[in-house]
Amino acid sequence: MMTFTLSLALPRPVRGPHWLAAVALCSTALSGPAHARLTLEQALRAAQDRSRQLPAQDAAAAASRELAVAAGQRPDPTLKLGLNNLPINGPDRFSVTHDFMTMRSIGVMQELTRADKLGARSARFEREAEVAEQARALALANLRRETATAWLDRHFQERMLELLKAQRAETALQVDAADAAYRGGRSGRDGPADAIAARSAVGLIDDRIRLASQQVASAQTRLTRWVGDAADQPLASAPAMSAAAFDSGPLESQLVHHPEIAMMLGQEAMASAEADIARRNQRADWSVELMLSQRGPAYSNMVSVNVSIPLQLDQKHRQDRDLAAKVAVLAQLRAQREEATREHLAQVQVWRLEWQSDRDRLAHFDATLIPLAAERARAALATYRGGGGALAAVLDARRSEIDIRMDRLRLEMVAAGRWAQLEYLVPPAHEAPSPACPNGTTEPRP
Repeated sequence: MMTFTLSLALPRPVRGPHWLAAVALCSTALSGPAHARLTLEQALRAAQDRSRQLPAQDAAAAASRELAVAAGQRPDPTLKLGLNNLPINGPDRFSVTHDFMTMRSIGVMQELTRADKLGARSARFEREAEVAEQARALALANLRRETATAWLDRHFQERMLELLKAQRAETALQVDAADAAYRGGRSGRDGPADAIAARSAVGLIDDRIRLASQQVASAQTRLTRWVGDAADQPLASAPAMSAAAFDSGPLESQLVHHPEIAMMLGQEAMASAEADIARRNQRADWSVELMLSQRGPAYSNMVSVNVSIPLQLDQKHRQDRDLAAKVAVLAQLRAQREEATREHLAQVQVWRLEWQSDRDRLAHFDATLIPLAAERARAALATYRGGGGALAAVLDARRSEIDIRMDRLRLEMVAAGRWAQLEYLVPPAHEAPSPACPNGTTEPRP
């Protein structure tokens, strides 16, 4: 193990603003050997491997495809056994051979379902399988977005905690310097007030550190929900967030591949398939029966052929009503999908605008607010060192600078959340099925 020794020389009571960078660098060096760090991409893979919702949707799709195969087959034939015209009184009672009308029968009946109707039934379950695949894509998109949000939340909460700890270390040195100056009689009449102000500043920072520590623990718990034990690892650096998947281009065409919209398209296709079945049910299926009847040895055996035709005597109030209901459901789903598309379009446009606004505000923080706060802190420090100001003014300027830096971190965290919403709005192309059209076909992915 490597050992680091840190020597601090304090020619003046207070260090400059660059102390934050020094403390951060030293804390990194003192942390010892490097540990494996959890990147955002690794967290996404871990969450996907750990998910049980994705295998559940895979099983649902597999079940529907099995049913699609079964629905495309003709119904099983029906075996019929019978004993007809058995005498129950007289000299031939209960004899199966003496009376010429007594017959022992065996037959087979088969429903002749038309091929187009079988294809429609099979297509309905194929559409159901596609809906299950789209539901899996929606679950995957939600999982990746929630995992990314949890990872970024912990990342920024830890950065806030580090910033507060750095401020606490510097303020503690100011407390020591103020106490030493007061005991040595070099602080003048403001010495007691300076010492109290410095201790008060440390106390306030300690409270903020406790709150920040609790928020880090909560963020780690939320990340554990998605990635399990991998959340115990320290986090790697945040990825580049200068561009997102939906930050440019026409949204109308891109939103076709939004998993929720794609799933609603699949539901439309399934409703269309059910309407097709109802339409084909307006023509009844015939059944054919072949029967062999055996009589006594003195009589001839017989063969019977029967054809059964359902009589749709009230089609207007039965089959036509069923078709009308299925068509109405299709219209309902189409209207709901169009409304949802408009809602998602507006939502993504708002996310775009907010993300761009957050980036502009971050640039304003970096170019104006933080430099001004740092300059104010340096000016207060110079005045104090020259004997023309109080330590309280330095602490106030430093506290203002830290608050502005904290505000910037919070804004960066909000911007990162907007980036995650845009970046992980849809699953990766290789994980997402093509959206289904209401007629049962699929649209090619771009």
